[in-house]
Amino acid sequence: MSVLNSKVLLVEDSKFLRLANQRALSKAGFQVTTAADGEEALQLASGQLPDIILLDMMLPKISGPEVLKALKQNPATMHIPVIVLTSLSQKNEEKLLHEGAEAYFEKSTLGLDQGSDRLAAMLETVLLRLSREKKLQLLLSRKASSPLSSP
Repeated sequence: MSVLNSKVLLVEDSKFLRLANQRALSKAGFQVTTAADGEEALQLASGQLPDIILLDMMLPKISGPEVLKALKQNPATMHIPVIVLTSLSQKNEEKLLHEGAEAYFEKSTLGLDQGSDRLAAMLETVLLRLSREKKLQLLLSRKASSPLSSP
């Protein structure tokens, strides 16, 4: 799986951050769709089935944690990796990862000069890791079902 042209759903209520991150991710080769609130995020996720979701936690209409929970309970979206973007402190990281987030990215670490590059690099890293895990699972399942593996 090439990470280039991967479909990203960017969920961010700050218009400034949404546009800045969308521009940087598009420049890095991602196909980016954006949502400004939790309700729109759930509609777009179900309708477009992106490869990965960047999810802000502080959202209007439906909060980020509620969106994450709904995504992980929906059979159509439960396998889409979600990277949490938040201004909240790192003490929430373990809870969010336990609830299904793939990774956690603190907005305060996004210096606007290099932050979007770091965000694109993190997206790429997560997508490549997931791709390798899928390939490994496929190989293991083929090996288990192969007639050569039985005595």
